[in-house]
Amino acid sequence: MSNNAVSYAYAKSIFQLGKDKNCDVVSEFTKLQEAINSNNHLETLMFMDVFTVEEKMEVVKSILEKLSLSDLTKNVINFLLTEKRIGLFPLIFKDLVVIDDNEKGFLRGTVRGSDESLSKEDENLLVGFIKGQLGKEIVLEYQNDSRVTAGYRVEIGDYQLDATLDNQLNKLKEEIINF
Repeated sequence: MSNNAVSYAYAKSIFQLGKDKNCDVVSEFTKLQEAINSNNHLETLMFMDVFTVEEKMEVVKSILEKLSLSDLTKNVINFLLTEKRIGLFPLIFKDLVVIDDNEKGFLRGTVRGSDESLSKEDENLLVGFIKGQLGKEIVLEYQNDSRVTAGYRVEIGDYQLDATLDNQLNKLKEEIINF
């Protein structure tokens, strides 16, 4: 089973446990992810095999306490450490956010383009089109991408929309070759 499938299974279970226990695991995992992102030493401790599980658990225990996380989140992190699955934490976190967004009735995605920013008009057109396709509210984040010559590439989970000049030229090339 791939890491993506495993992390998604964990995320679904964690999300359901959080719902059952009335615990916002997504915000708690967000707190922990932000702590990890802000401290290279913590990231090294958690994800590199330099330290033993016991050493990791001792340090992580105090961090989880300082972050005031629920027993559920603490138990999940301890389980991931004990089972040597903590490397899946970033994937589980990402999947938890997606599951939470879906539960709330909207999807997050990324728009990549060659411009410095996405105009409000283009954003409204993209959101309207994609909302019509998927039937959910859409939240888009724009990223400048030098690999995009012109147009936009949208990624929302499994949904991808490639409205780039390069994609259009490749399609035309294939049509001419297959004609």
